[in-house]
Amino acid sequence: MSQVTRDAAAEPAWMPAAIAERGIRRYPAGATNPRIVEYNNHTNLVGYDDKISWCSSFINWCLARAGVRGTGSALARSWLDWGVALENPAYGCIAVLTRDDPASWKGHVGFYLRHDADFVYLFGGNQLEEVRELAYPVDSVLGYRWPASPKHG
Repeated sequence: MSQVTRDAAAEPAWMPAAIAERGIRRYPAGATNPRIVEYNNHTNLVGYDDKISWCSSFINWCLARAGVRGTGSALARSWLDWGVALENPAYGCIAVLTRDDPASWKGHVGFYLRHDADFVYLFGGNQLEEVRELAYPVDSVLGYRWPASPKHG
């Protein structure tokens, strides 16, 4: 397994905010989690409830906590045009994944934790309807991104 070594000084500024949200989840039909509405308010989904895809909203919200501008978009693949591309992933970078068809507009986005031969492990929102760590096939990764500068995506 490929482990990413890190120390507190090297931890990306947005990761503590992300990790602190662990367990926030979509509410059942008829109710809305106001925290997910808050995530959506950092994208073009202002005012939307928790019944839509909110992975990109979570990433935008976390980056905003650290003073970093995200994409402002709810589309996961919008991150492919954000920041700079990384040849090799780094802890906390944004991993953009394909969903269904690689040529589709559909995708998923989360913060990279680590990977092994088969899976990439991401921390993100809307992963089994909650903020959590989850493994995805390593061949679903479209790219890894990092802020172009400390304050801008």
